[in-house]
Amino acid sequence: MDSPLSFWQRFSKAILPEAAFEDMKKSSDSWKVQCPNCKYERSVWEMGGIRWKAAGNPKMLRGCPNCNQQGWHLIYQKPI
Repeated sequence: MDSPLSFWQRFSKAILPEAAFEDMKKSSDSWKVQCPNCKYERSVWEMGGIRWKAAGNPKMLRGCPNCNQQGWHLIYQKPI
């Protein structure tokens, strides 16, 4: 079962054609956010985010749900 959609995911679903929304979901799901402390990773989509037609590997200051540590989490794309 999928988790509930975030506000921006619901908004995008409402305004985009179904094929574009599915492409956005697939792309966002291929982007991973990795904790620098314990290497726990989850997808951008799973976190309620959207990363569609993006490039680069930015870092985000976040708390990790696995180790409860805060750090600069790496965002990177795994091949689809």
